[in-house]
Order: sequence, then C-alpha cells, then structure tokens
Amino acid sequence: MTARDHEPPRRRRRADAQRSRSAVLTAAAQVLGTHPEAGLDDVAKAAGVSRQTVYAHFGSRESLVDAVLDHVTSEVVAAMDAAAIDGEAAETTLLRLLDASRSAAQRHPLLLQDSRISAERSRDLHRPIMSRFTEVIERAQREGEFTDRQPSTWLASAIISLAHTAAELAGTGQLDAQAADAALHTGIRRLIRPD
Repeated sequence: MTARDHEPPRRRRRADAQRSRSAVLTAAAQVLGTHPEAGLDDVAKAAGVSRQTVYAHFGSRESLVDAVLDHVTSEVVAAMDAAAIDGEAAETTLLRLLDASRSAAQRHPLLLQDSRISAERSRDLHRPIMSRFTEVIERAQREGEFTDRQPSTWLASAIISLAHTAAELAGTGQLDAQAADAALHTGIRRLIRPD
C-alpha cells in the first residue's frame, strides 16, 4: 500500500487533474513553440491525453495559448529570480538576469515571437520581467553605476528590445548565437554607462 492509497479520492482526483494540466501545458509549450499553428490534437498527443482532456482544462485553443504564454513567462521570471545574487555589481546582476531570462525564453522561440500576441498582452507578459530589470537599474542609478539621463523604465524597455533583436538575428541565422550575445552585452553596457 502506498501513501497515495491513503489519500481521500477527491484529493487524488485534484492531484491527477493538476498533473494532467501540467502535462498539457508542458506539451503545448513544446509543440506550439516549434509549430505555432499546431492544433489541440497535436498538443493532446504530445501530452499523452485525449483532446477532451485538453478542452476540459482550457476550453479553447485561445485559452490554452494564453495559459502557455503565462507558463513560459513564469519560467522566465523563475529563472531570473534564481539567477539574482545580492551584493554583486549592478551590471553583473543585470547581465545575469538578462542571460537567465533569454536562456529560459529560448526554449520557446517561435511562441514568444508570435505576431498574433496583442501589444497589450505583450506588455502584460513582460511586466514581471520589466519589474526585475527596473529594480536593478534604479538601484544602480541611485548608486551612480548606471546613467540617470534616461528613466529606468525606458532603459528596461530598451534592454528587452535589444534582447528580442539579438534573439531574432540569431534565430534567422543573420548572426551566430555567440556573436548575438556579445553584441547584446556590448550594446547594453553602452546603454547603461554613466555619463
């Protein structure tokens, strides 16, 4: 007899439903990340569940895509939070957060570059990422490590835009990944440098 055998049936069903939902989200992130036009049948097959199970959790393809975008954003934010180290130079922290966010986001490149994501939804998805960059930038501006000629939110937005550009150039083969990373780091250092 296992510990699970002693769980009440309702708790077991909830745990099973959560595992099933998690499997669908993980599979959807992978499938939609490589084939943005994939259908729910493709996602269900990759998750090892029925199409009805996908619909039971998400109701529609649009709801599933929204949940996947939130899931991917949570992965990126968790990677950034795990990479943060108190007490180090602000530039080092900023680049560490940037690299952690890009590493997590690169697992889903096509999904994150989906042009069907509205500007408002994109802002919502980027809000927790912006917040982490802005926090580091504001601290560095107070301590004189970064320029204070530009608002912290502008600098954070510019950093995210540069990161997207580097990912796009590497993704399309216009730059190899190493050159894109080097150009990104150089560009950010120039952007934040105090006057």
